[in-house]
Amino acid sequence: MAAAPPHPPSWLAFDTEPPVDPTGVVLAGTAARTRAGLFDALAAALALPDYFGRNWDALADVLADRLDAGPLTLVVSDAAELLADEPPAQLGTLLDLLGGVATGGHEPLRLVLRERARRLPAVRRRIGAALAGVAAPPGPAAAPPLDRHPDGRDREPPR
Repeated sequence: MAAAPPHPPSWLAFDTEPPVDPTGVVLAGTAARTRAGLFDALAAALALPDYFGRNWDALADVLADRLDAGPLTLVVSDAAELLADEPPAQLGTLLDLLGGVATGGHEPLRLVLRERARRLPAVRRRIGAALAGVAAPPGPAAAPPLDRHPDGRDREPPR
């Protein structure tokens, strides 16, 4: 089994703090737990054309076209939720696609994965495994579940 890469590629960043002045397009990881949800969230956030085919090839094409207009930063909040309901290979496919677009575009593409500090190590392991093309490493890879108030605010889990 291949080891996860020690450092993320230059187009990928991890963050725990919400932006004071967001410089990118923000996607909610909770809305992108599936491929269909991801494609819908990207279509809405990037105002993609109606003919966007909602598949990996179509996504690569529209992102490459979008980069012709200028740089793009995609910020995924609640990053532990990104494609969480899909097989791990789907996350690897997304990262491969974004890496290809990022290195082949005229303008920079950047992906920022934002998560709470206590959940970020699990996100890093999951992303590292996906980049390495392996299943998530053994151990406490799953992020602890969120506990939400009825009004939508997060609650800390009991200790």
